Amino acid sequence: MEIETLRNYCLSKPEVIEGFPFGDDTLVFKVKGKMFALANLDGDLAINLKCDPEYAAELRERYPQITPGYHMNKNLLEHGTH
Repeated sequence: MEIETLRNYCLSKPEVIEGFPFGDDTLVFKVKGKMFALANLDGDLAINLKCDPEYAAELRERYPQITPGYHMNKNLLEHGTH
């Protein structure tokens, strides 16, 4: 996937905004102030998507190329673990 394809898809959704709150190499997409996607623009395209923890585990079992993004893991964040 190309970054422009991802960007156009995300921006086609209602109320989505984009920005660079973490620097020029990380494109962030938000809805109503909440992040739902981050894209690494430095090197190979890498995407971090927010997802229900149970569904995320199911997706990782089905697709080995999906790896956890611990900094967005809702279960870990709610329990104060990083």
